[in-house]
Amino acid sequence: MSKPTPISGFPEWTPAQRMIEQFVLDRIRATFELYGFAPLETRSVEPLDQLLRKGETSKEVYVLRRLQADAEGPAGDDSLGLHFDLTVPFARYVLENAGKLQFPFRRYQIQKVWRGERPQEGRYREFLQADIDIVDRDTLPAHHEAEMPLVIGDALRSLPIPAVKIQVNNRKICEGFYRGVGIDDPEAALRAVDRLDRIGPAKVAELLVETAGATEAQAKAALALAEISAPDASFADAVRALGVSDPLLDEGIGELSAVVETAAAHSPGLCVADLRIARGLDYYTGTVYETQMVGYERFGSICSGGRYDNLASSGNVRFPGVGISIGVTRLLGLLFGADALSVSRSVPTCVLVAVTAEDDRPASNSIAEALRSRGIPTEVSPSAAKFGKQIRYAERRGIPYVWFPGAEGDEVKDIRSGEQIAAAAGEWTPPREDLKPLVS
Repeated sequence: MSKPTPISGFPEWTPAQRMIEQFVLDRIRATFELYGFAPLETRSVEPLDQLLRKGETSKEVYVLRRLQADAEGPAGDDSLGLHFDLTVPFARYVLENAGKLQFPFRRYQIQKVWRGERPQEGRYREFLQADIDIVDRDTLPAHHEAEMPLVIGDALRSLPIPAVKIQVNNRKICEGFYRGVGIDDPEAALRAVDRLDRIGPAKVAELLVETAGATEAQAKAALALAEISAPDASFADAVRALGVSDPLLDEGIGELSAVVETAAAHSPGLCVADLRIARGLDYYTGTVYETQMVGYERFGSICSGGRYDNLASSGNVRFPGVGISIGVTRLLGLLFGADALSVSRSVPTCVLVAVTAEDDRPASNSIAEALRSRGIPTEVSPSAAKFGKQIRYAERRGIPYVWFPGAEGDEVKDIRSGEQIAAAAGEWTPPREDLKPLVS
């Protein structure tokens, strides 16, 4: 068999990195539950027509056939694709289970998704997302849009990562402004402005003319709106100073002001109103969010989302919602690439129980069982080699303590300091900082 080669875009972490990932997930999960979000997991596949109905591109969807050899398998509306985010599957779940849910329904979902984009640093074809959403029946009060940044701010602040800044906007501001200046196609204008950081203002101005039917003056006005940014509700004055009026614009200004003021009261500096943030997906209708790590801004957002009113609907019944998603794999990949995260040891093991002779292995196993019953991660030495070799085995794996069974009493050694003391498996407890690997 030839040596296997990695598949681009499908990361496989080392055990140490995987422990860091588990630590991060535990912290995120704990924060979500503190805010009352309940766990959910949906299937990995959805009908292709559902995946593509809200502005996504088919080039990003992995399509499934029933069998590899089934070249004549399902196609068109009957074919299945791996989900590329968790919002569309969640909307489908709400519609299917509306009669069993209590509204407003608050859920979190930590699950893998797949996206066929070009892999690059921080961007993958298979990755883990951590989502929260709040949906209601018929109407969803705007105060839920102000809650999203608070949850994400607390979740990311609980991690040993750089500070984050959540950029917020409201699509009603953009759409109302574009209508107010007379742009024919506000949705096309939103998609153009969403590319501002990637292609620059000159190219966006061209797109506004070509795809949204804007005049040069209208494109200039749209770019002037996108330049507005403020850490508080003062952005509203800057918008009004542009001299455009529209009822939808006024509604968006009020909602965005509430978001930034709520965030400032909870965590000063967490949010900034940034009117260039548009989010390209068509289903967003209100507040939108993008999150950058300080020092990693060139890589773009590591957490994003927004308000949607029409994603989940059945006949005359709508289930408006608001959600936000942390790109866990994206976040970790950037930090791993910069060697900005580490773990104090590469295995969970806190104690290695030495084996004096193979005939005595049952005694070492009993000691390990006693330690494990008290929540102390423990393994037994793989061989009854000389104690020096067993200690070196523990050192290579980063295990801090070695337990030596003895006919006249056991002893445990901190192999970092060399300190060795008498101990009993039913009583001895390591310092709290040694019990589990520490992430920093």
